Amino acid sequence: MARKTMQRRGGQRGSQRKRKSRRSRDANHLRGAKVKMEELDYKNIALLQRLTSAQGKLFSRKRSGLPAPMQRQAALAVKRARFLALLPFVS
Repeated sequence: MARKTMQRRGGQRGSQRKRKSRRSRDANHLRGAKVKMEELDYKNIALLQRLTSAQGKLFSRKRSGLPAPMQRQAALAVKRARFLALLPFVS
């Protein structure tokens, strides 16, 4: 009986538990990317495509690594590029 109380769910002890592997980072991971404020413009389609997902959504600040003012400027640039048909609304 005492042995059952020591075991955790699944029949494994704490030291023998499997650790979850971290997700592999994909090609669109931009953390720490050097982007200047002047580069963030609605005409810079290559940069805006790197900041958006395949569905056309803007990546979060955590994923893109942009500070808050630049993230807001990127959102505005994406909206302007979509309105001018430089970027698709949905891919």
